[in-house]
Amino acid sequence: MLSRQFVRENPDVVRDALEKKGVDADLDRILEIDEEWRDRKRRGDDLRHERNEVSSEIGQLKQAGKEEAAQEAIERSQSLKDELADVEERADELETELERLLLTLPQVPQDDVPVGADESENVERRREGFDDLRELPDEVVPHYDLGEELDILDFERGAKVSGGGFYFAKGAGARLEHALVQFMLDVHREQGYTDVFPPIPVNSASMEGTGQFPKFVEDAYRVGDVNEADYDDDDLWLLPTAEVPVTNMYRDEILLGDDLPLKHQAYSPNFRREAGEHGTETRGIVRVHQFNKVEMVNFVRPEESDERFAGLVDEAEEVLRRLGLPYRILEMCTGDLGFTQAKKYDIEVWAPGDDMDEGPAEGGRWLEVSSVSNFEDFQARRAGIRYRPEPHESAEYLHTLNGSGLAVPRVVVAILEYYQNEDGTVDVPGALQSYMGGQEVIEGHEKVGESALGAGEGDEA
Repeated sequence: MLSRQFVRENPDVVRDALEKKGVDADLDRILEIDEEWRDRKRRGDDLRHERNEVSSEIGQLKQAGKEEAAQEAIERSQSLKDELADVEERADELETELERLLLTLPQVPQDDVPVGADESENVERRREGFDDLRELPDEVVPHYDLGEELDILDFERGAKVSGGGFYFAKGAGARLEHALVQFMLDVHREQGYTDVFPPIPVNSASMEGTGQFPKFVEDAYRVGDVNEADYDDDDLWLLPTAEVPVTNMYRDEILLGDDLPLKHQAYSPNFRREAGEHGTETRGIVRVHQFNKVEMVNFVRPEESDERFAGLVDEAEEVLRRLGLPYRILEMCTGDLGFTQAKKYDIEVWAPGDDMDEGPAEGGRWLEVSSVSNFEDFQARRAGIRYRPEPHESAEYLHTLNGSGLAVPRVVVAILEYYQNEDGTVDVPGALQSYMGGQEVIEGHEKVGESALGAGEGDEA
């Protein structure tokens, strides 16, 4: 959230941010309401001052025996009181409306963020892991076909139980997901992170605090009446990312300078309707409605957030380095930056099984496994999270950052495709073998039920 003072004093900067991010918000109306609100506040101050003077005058007139003049002063005081009540009521209405409209203004991009209209103008900063690629099969089988052949991913039964966009991970597939979660948590503990296991449902205030609401209400899974588009503080929602509960742990609190930086990590299942997505993938586990993820959330002093941003990128990369997966770093341009971010890098792993997106020379496609974001004080203002630099100093807003460490299903995709062998088995990355009981190769499982039989074999039953 941008402060009203910043918006008032920097309308051109805010207008430029709206244009660069492609956000439609009524800045002129916000400035108009702010001006009227300040006029009402000034008028209220003047009325209170005048009423205090009249109140003093009433006592003096009564002591002097001037009852008629005192009565006139009493009537004047009542008139001022009534006018003040009207002014304050209008000021409260304006402030409520102003706060609502301020939530529609996006974060201002940092000065060095590349300007661009959409994701096609994002800037690739570097690639890692392509100097020594492992030998791949002549034709890499896409993860969705391989997962079904090995019977470690079951899309049909997932859709039967929960609908499209859900799946079962089975046997070695389930073990692989569990192994990745534990591996990621261990890596980030080495990096100084404190574990948090958050509640899964979150309230509307929390969703608003991190910026998911009001802009992305349609993407959220509501606990209760899913047909109701509005929300209030009593509503509960399935979390779209652990960023929401972990950031809001400290909502409306004041931390101490000595507490910072705070580095929390949280595993959670995540739920997203992705109602606003067009042309989304329906095959496989690249884009699903429920997925596992480890999230890293940082709370820092403002002067440390840029350095911490670079550190957070490196901490997320470390997972891919240890897994031996090739990847690249993209910097988001202004048009793809996101509503809440001042700066964002995406980490994309290479999956060689499909040519759906433009990949490296070897083919394949890029899968985003982490978005590392610096929100500066944008979320802290929305959530009321402050800190005292020193115990005797005034509280000020801190900066928040987060990044996935990492999104599990897409890492699974990369492993199944990059570590695939010619015979259809999959090598388990060395870093994960101890988390899978020493298993070195995923060979698959025998399918169960009549559906596993060949055509006509179950007819005699």
